[in-house]
Amino acid sequence: MFERLIAYLDSVKARDPAPRTRWEILTYPGVWALFYHRIAHWLFEADLFFLARLVNHWSRMVTAIDIHPGATIGRNFFIDHGFTVIGETAEIGDDVTIYQNVTLGGTNPTNGKGGKRHPSIGDGVIIGSGAQVIGPITVGRRARIGANAVVLDDVPEGATMIGMKARSTLVPAEEWIKEFIPYGTPCEDAEGNRIDCIEKLEGELRALRDEVAALRAERSADPRRTGTGD
Repeated sequence: MFERLIAYLDSVKARDPAPRTRWEILTYPGVWALFYHRIAHWLFEADLFFLARLVNHWSRMVTAIDIHPGATIGRNFFIDHGFTVIGETAEIGDDVTIYQNVTLGGTNPTNGKGGKRHPSIGDGVIIGSGAQVIGPITVGRRARIGANAVVLDDVPEGATMIGMKARSTLVPAEEWIKEFIPYGTPCEDAEGNRIDCIEKLEGELRALRDEVAALRAERSADPRRTGTGD
């Protein structure tokens, strides 16, 4: 158990450069929210729903993170900062990172019945701050959801989603080489696209300058255009 705790704390440190020691990570609200959720989920699975809700209520008060006891969460789950809501039927894989003010919300069933209402999040997914992932959708492995994105449809594996309603950045999954991106926002990829555009524009500008220089040389060589002819 102690080794599992150390491995978990190290996984958090690998994604967050702020803490200097493992002891600091133990003060994180996301770590405590996950700890309380493990207890609440065990009670929920044992059909001790009221006790599970009591643990959930206490956790929400002290961490500002609301994880329903019924949610299923894998290994090395990390909520950075907090103020996050995770619904009852949400399923979260391994090595998932969620930043502040994220909602894994559910649809409102018109028939009053429960059922699968919340998202399923694949392994290695990163969800940026303020993102809203709503409904019984699937977010594929290693997908990135940018800050404040609103995701209502399935997300392919390795895709990066931005905007409201979220759309893919169309970066092919096979070209993805980074294992972790803070806040799920591919700043370096966007920077690379801007550099490509700038280089293309600079090339076109050089071609235009060469064309203008050639026209000036042609005009200078023609006496009829310079006004020096007889």
